[in-house]
Amino acid sequence: MNFRNLNVWQLSLQLIEQIYFLTVKFPHEEKYGLTSQIRRSSISIPSNIAEGSSRKSQKEFAHFLSIAIGSSFELETQLIIANKVKLIEQSDFSTIAQMLNQIQAMLHTYKKKIIQSTPC
Repeated sequence: MNFRNLNVWQLSLQLIEQIYFLTVKFPHEEKYGLTSQIRRSSISIPSNIAEGSSRKSQKEFAHFLSIAIGSSFELETQLIIANKVKLIEQSDFSTIAQMLNQIQAMLHTYKKKIIQSTPC
């Protein structure tokens, strides 16, 4: 499995770009707080997709997709917090949340497909 060909991996890289453009505007005192947390959780999504694709079994791959899903919900929570404390404008939040929700749906669908194709 070449993870570079997966649409969900490609879209998650686009999300990281958006996250970096957004968080560069955060106050300096957030460098080790929300800025770092948001960036790390966004990076975790494609990283786990890539790592899982290298595993020997579909079951292991599905496990790494689960981790990527968890990271996506962690990221969503952090973005909600950043929006609530006015670090992110509502329009920027909505755009990124839409992209993130699409990634989450793709990950769920892909994981389900892998699980269904795994022999018992």
